[in-house]
Amino acid sequence: MYVGLSDADLAPRIADGDSEAEAEMCRRMGPRIRLYGLRHLRSSSAADDLVQQVLLKVIEALRAARLRESDKLAHFVLGTCRMVVVELRRSSHRQEALLAKFGGDLIPEASPTPTLDDRQLARCVQTLKERERSVVVMTFYDEHTAAETARSLGISEANVRVIRHRAMAQLRDCLGVTL
Repeated sequence: MYVGLSDADLAPRIADGDSEAEAEMCRRMGPRIRLYGLRHLRSSSAADDLVQQVLLKVIEALRAARLRESDKLAHFVLGTCRMVVVELRRSSHRQEALLAKFGGDLIPEASPTPTLDDRQLARCVQTLKERERSVVVMTFYDEHTAAETARSLGISEANVRVIRHRAMAQLRDCLGVTL
């Protein structure tokens, strides 16, 4: 319906609340904004975020009829892209400066990591019941998912998760680990 309309025709329709005109504008401008983002932000995810931010700002401006010359819609979108990228870079620089200045205060003093006694762990695993031991070994040694473990043992996935949870609590108690 809006394929034959120019960008200049879309702007007043959006100001009148036409959601189909908004969708058409997004369809036309989205790929252009993404290319701008890829070129200037050099990240696919950042370019996708830019598309969202710019389209929101443009639609808000068009709904409020803040675009004086509707034939300049593409220029307005490009200008909005520039402003959002500048804003993102400024924010990033501020974050980096704050991290450089206060980052050391945010990271807690490194506490010594407790070492794991392999023999004690082996003794603790041996104290588990056979089913619990099987679930723990299949999960952490064989790296099976809950579904694979459930199929192998002939029990439900939920049961595997419960058994694993209880076995891990017993191992923590046996090793004297507190959370």
